[in-house]
Amino acid sequence: MQELSKTYDHTLVEKDINAKWEQAQIFNPDQQKSGAPFCMVLPPANVTGVLHIGHALTVAIQDIIIRFRRMQGFRVLHIPGTDHAAIATQAKVEAELYKKEKKTQRDFSREEFLKLVEQYAANSQATILNQLQQLGASVDWSRLAYTLDDKRTLAVQTAFKRLFELELIYRGSRLVNWDPKLQTNVSDDEIEWKEETTNFYYFKYGPFIIGTTRPETKFGDKYVVMNPKDSRYFSYKHGQKIEVEWINGSITATIIKDDVIDMEFGTGVMTITPAHDATDYDIAKRHGLDIEPVIDLRGCLLPIAGEFAGQHISKVRSAIVEKMQKKGLLTRVEPNYIHRIAVNSRGAGIIEPQIREQWFIAVDKPFRLAHSEIAGIPSGAEKTLKQLMRHVVESGQIKIIPARFVKTYFHWIDNLRDWCISRQIVFGHKIPVWYRNVNYELGIGNYGKKNQEINELRNQENKDEIYVGIEAPKGNGWTQDADTLDTWFSSGLWTFSTLGWPENTADLKLFHPNAVMETGYDILFFWVARMILMSCGLLGQIPFQTVYLHGLVRDAERQKMSKSKGNIIDPLDVMNKYGTDALRFALVHTTGGTDMAFTEDRVKGMKYFANKLWNVSRFIISNTLDALAKNEQNQEQNALANKPANALTTADQQIMEKLKTVTAEMTRDIENFRFNSASQAIYQFVWHELADKYIEASKAQLKDEALADNTKHLLLYCLKQSLKLLHPFMPFITEHIWGLLQTNTLLVIEQWPKE
Repeated sequence: MQELSKTYDHTLVEKDINAKWEQAQIFNPDQQKSGAPFCMVLPPANVTGVLHIGHALTVAIQDIIIRFRRMQGFRVLHIPGTDHAAIATQAKVEAELYKKEKKTQRDFSREEFLKLVEQYAANSQATILNQLQQLGASVDWSRLAYTLDDKRTLAVQTAFKRLFELELIYRGSRLVNWDPKLQTNVSDDEIEWKEETTNFYYFKYGPFIIGTTRPETKFGDKYVVMNPKDSRYFSYKHGQKIEVEWINGSITATIIKDDVIDMEFGTGVMTITPAHDATDYDIAKRHGLDIEPVIDLRGCLLPIAGEFAGQHISKVRSAIVEKMQKKGLLTRVEPNYIHRIAVNSRGAGIIEPQIREQWFIAVDKPFRLAHSEIAGIPSGAEKTLKQLMRHVVESGQIKIIPARFVKTYFHWIDNLRDWCISRQIVFGHKIPVWYRNVNYELGIGNYGKKNQEINELRNQENKDEIYVGIEAPKGNGWTQDADTLDTWFSSGLWTFSTLGWPENTADLKLFHPNAVMETGYDILFFWVARMILMSCGLLGQIPFQTVYLHGLVRDAERQKMSKSKGNIIDPLDVMNKYGTDALRFALVHTTGGTDMAFTEDRVKGMKYFANKLWNVSRFIISNTLDALAKNEQNQEQNALANKPANALTTADQQIMEKLKTVTAEMTRDIENFRFNSASQAIYQFVWHELADKYIEASKAQLKDEALADNTKHLLLYCLKQSLKLLHPFMPFITEHIWGLLQTNTLLVIEQWPKE
């Protein structure tokens, strides 16, 4: 055997190890016919660029679980994939187009622009998949999935059709989150709230003083609302009419009493803009009030604004305030008022709620489960999606770790509204609905003819026709809905669409529900909850048994990483510098659901540990060449098993006891998702127990003929067991060293050590 270098060079190892694993096809469970099934899916990375350091944490934790279970003898399936991330990807392409060519989507035909987005997504996907492999993800590449590929498209179309037939999907007029910048709806969970410092204006509204940060939205305010318990306004009666002078002249206002009004905020009285505010919309719906739009889809004022019509709301505020002041209606201005504004997390556009006729999933509508494997809910039972989502967690069928997120999950479920699933963008799954004889306005997504629900349209014979299906309907005159589906609709099917659903495949029968869903706590609602909704509603099954939520990776000052702050960390840069094993080992030194402040020093420390392991291995290999030459499987265990206790030195007994302890600790820790504790345990054992203590003791024992043979066996045994315990965390260096031990096997499929 050639002499080993004094330091470990990851750049000479990692690529070859990846090739060795790929050639052996050991990550495909079809090669293994025994063992209990264990399936996990990688959260599909958005094809919006490259993986960031948070993705590296996800891969590290998931791969620890997968490699551990594979070594325990489970029949493991780990599915890789990517997400087309419709809004985010299209917004990225639009931004780059404008930056490079000063062009917008309107400079291209729909087909031309779609090709540009698809090409960008394909390039990004290729980069991401290469990164996943470099990170050591032991996934089955033969089952690679993409949310927009043919198999997932069939699953999306089938899911839509079935939910429609269950009357859980409907088309209706509701208040939605509208992004004038991207010209599309976004879901409640895609909203980010940012603080804005502005003026707070107080205006005279008849006998009342009302406050607002947005006078430009007040043209349609003809209802003044107060709490019925507010003694200041007892003299006013619900439904009472009063005449008030307002922005463009005198109007008739109506008094509304509602318990939702906070008596301590401002003057305890407010006017409402039901067409552009969620709270105001709910008040209007409760009391049957008129809902009149003030702002159009571009963010410009409608004719109701009179002289200000056609002007963008972002530019007209000062002119409106000036007019109100001249009319004597401005009473005072409070400067430096801090309030929150809603922005689209996918494109940074300011949200302007609009009432639009869109597609929704009903979460409070009871439906009959034709098939149910959900404990406590038999087939044929009637439940709502919200009831199912709550039941499977409340009953313990799905365990959420850390447990503190259970309360957060229930709070979200309890406040869940019907899910708006239609988007007005070109990239994504087109809604599988076709119309004939319907005055349908393409590109807007509205019926221009009537404001009525889809079920009414179905009942109109020989007039308006609608078809929902997998394939386009036969005959002439059909037009497909121009809208696309929310990205989370397709990714909500991920645990079973990746297993071949809607076909009843062998994979689906064997690997669903998944064993574990591991992801960041920030997408508990975006993704995890929607997978529970889709799986329970469509399959009558839970999607997974356990949810493990890790924290976010932040910069050294614990700030969220973003391009605008310039604190984004590319995992490939860190891997090239310190090695993939060092990065992985550093990232998992954190507890579940806790954010991590990332520093390179942490990774550098783990590189030192990798080199320590290398030096331990060099010492043991160089001092046990004769034992290695025999190349007998399990020779160390066999030799040690036949030794009486009094034949072992104190140092021998201590290291064997320490090894037994660390094996038991690590097994329990990984099984209970305590990756930080497990990594600390093996770190302490290798560095301090094996290197600092036993190897030092072994130097004298190797010189003693009576002890040398036994010491060699024990050194090799400790090294091999250490490599096995470390492998899920540091797969490349451990596999490489294992190959130097002349075992003629791959460490990745070795048996996990027994306690």
